[in-house]
Amino acid sequence: MRPGDVDEGPHGGAGPVPPGGGEGRPGSRLQAFVRPLPVLLLVIGVLYDCLTPRPFTASPLFAAAPLVAAPLFSRRATLLTGLASVAAVLGIHLGFGDLARIDALTELVTVATVAALAVLINGLVRRTDRRLASTREIAEAAQRAVLPEPAERIGGFEIAARYEAAQADAFIGGDLYAVQDSPHGVRLVVGDVRGKGMGAVAAVAVVIGAFREAAEQEATLEAVTQRLERALAREGARREGIDAFEGFITAVLAELPHGDGTVRIVNRGHPPPLLLYADGTLRPLPPAREAALPLGMGELGVWPDRADETAFPGGATLLFHTDGLSEARDARGVFYDPAARLAGRTFRHPADLLAALADDVRRHSGGGMTDDMALLAVRRS
Repeated sequence: MRPGDVDEGPHGGAGPVPPGGGEGRPGSRLQAFVRPLPVLLLVIGVLYDCLTPRPFTASPLFAAAPLVAAPLFSRRATLLTGLASVAAVLGIHLGFGDLARIDALTELVTVATVAALAVLINGLVRRTDRRLASTREIAEAAQRAVLPEPAERIGGFEIAARYEAAQADAFIGGDLYAVQDSPHGVRLVVGDVRGKGMGAVAAVAVVIGAFREAAEQEATLEAVTQRLERALAREGARREGIDAFEGFITAVLAELPHGDGTVRIVNRGHPPPLLLYADGTLRPLPPAREAALPLGMGELGVWPDRADETAFPGGATLLFHTDGLSEARDARGVFYDPAARLAGRTFRHPADLLAALADDVRRHSGGGMTDDMALLAVRRS
């Protein structure tokens, strides 16, 4: 992605955003609000004890300060916060000359005990954070293995891909994309697996593995599609329970012949791709005939796959997406319409298009996306 290359359109500017929403998520804003609390609690506690009659005490505030610091700061910062709380209580009672009273000693011991517990809690939180970080690293490695990022240029085409997880810190799910150069042209697939969890990830691995092999070997795009169908049938036969009978994948496959300004598309129950011309004109590419059933549902109906051929001129961009984009809703329940939002806009690079699109759909849904979203853009130079 090249910062600063986005051509802002009528729906607002665009910029790169981290997967999952980054700093715009409510959790990040809440953490930014909570972090100053330990200092505020200490300041308010001191003022309260100094300005109110002696029977009133701010010990709950002094005890709360290290507890708030424990999950937010380092062990050293938590320890310093606890020591500051104990010092504040000790200083106040020394100033008033009542440290020898039993209630003052009780308050001091209570705050010191809570401060010590806060340090222990901090250690547990740090240990959990390290485990989560290790889990995230494993998830990232799994995504790179199962869903590798395509090269920026393949077979003379500019390529960009983006995966937006609906759940924060999630790295992999049931959406998929793959691009493969072959003797027959650049071939690609974008799909969405029914369901979630490791079963969906396994289906993604099966489809992408079968696609990469078939894209090299099969002479037609229709034959590639049938190879994916057979691969899913074999996978389904190995499964038990409902997934063996109802598992399916909506998918769209495309072929971009070398030196030929056309694109051939087979749609298996997937949202149609969008063709964005260099002048900002936009055209959806739905199936010319009735859309075929998704992959994995071949037993419900058998008919030959037929690819639709469309002109794909220089400077134009093909946008493929999963239904996480088109089914994102705003607060009123209105679906996001990528064709309407992108009409009339131009972008210098496919990565700029995907960054603008991800930013716009996040604003539309208020950051509350309910489904993962895979985006793939291909531009003919």
